[in-house]
Amino acid sequence: MNTMSDSAVIDSLVKKYQELKSEIGKIIIGQDKVVDSLLVSIFTGGHCLLVGVPGLAKTLMINTLSKALGLKYSRIQFTPDLMPSDIIGTEILDENRQFKFVKGSVFSNIVLADEINRTPPKTQAALLEAMMEKSVTVSGVSYKLDKPFFVLATQNPIEQEGTYPLPEAQLDRFMFNVKLDYPTFEEELEIVKTTTIDRTEEIKVVLTAEEILNYQRVIRRLPVPDNVYRYAVSLVAKTRVSGDDVHPYAKKYISWGAGPRASQYLIMAAKTNAALAGKYSPDIEDVKAVAVEVLRHRIVRNYYAEAEGVSTDTIIKELLDK
Repeated sequence: MNTMSDSAVIDSLVKKYQELKSEIGKIIIGQDKVVDSLLVSIFTGGHCLLVGVPGLAKTLMINTLSKALGLKYSRIQFTPDLMPSDIIGTEILDENRQFKFVKGSVFSNIVLADEINRTPPKTQAALLEAMMEKSVTVSGVSYKLDKPFFVLATQNPIEQEGTYPLPEAQLDRFMFNVKLDYPTFEEELEIVKTTTIDRTEEIKVVLTAEEILNYQRVIRRLPVPDNVYRYAVSLVAKTRVSGDDVHPYAKKYISWGAGPRASQYLIMAAKTNAALAGKYSPDIEDVKAVAVEVLRHRIVRNYYAEAEGVSTDTIIKELLDK
């Protein structure tokens, strides 16, 4: 595959993408936009935060995705008593009285951090360090994580008691913040029909880890027109109330805007969005397609926005319209 031209690799990615959607669709009914966002996140090499009420098949979706991608999957249920060593691993004395490192759940390709806001900041930080460094350090020894490596964390937006919300600086490490909505009536009807009978579906492996890494490399090489770079950076700048380019709507409702990482992720996600559509270069529409999920968790609303019920999504869409 490495001998193929970049355009031929993108063409093959489009076919694999359609196969992936077909395989995932055997198990997951609806949630097309969420599945698309997860795949964009994975092929970009970013991490994803899923926000939705219980019962929307978040865990099933990620498990199905890992099977179709041929990746090793682990699930960590975050609880108030979870320790950092439960995630990254710990050293134990073996039978020869020598210290041996036992790897934790983070040593996997896809890590589902279920209800990440249910554990104290020290344990959250252990996972977030692994996300950025792609390695963990125990007793001064660094251990590389498996490649590719993705963290898909979930949060329940309606249960706040006994939770430890992620600080903005840690939220910034997630490329996407994806909201899961309730299914439509027809989708829910189909879900009930297919899950209340004895039915098993086999998920076919569509990709290998090496193929995913190769697609990531090719996507990073995609050329970006200067006007697309300028649009992405300008959009992020408009969220900063102290900047010269601040939009009046942002000045009224935002207390803190997005940082440079948002501009980087806008371009990277736009490249992947373009590649999955069979395009060899992203345009402004690709930036717009990923903007809400890249910026949603990087903007802090002020008192006026909360008092008037103006959501972060509404603010971002207003900036996009202008």
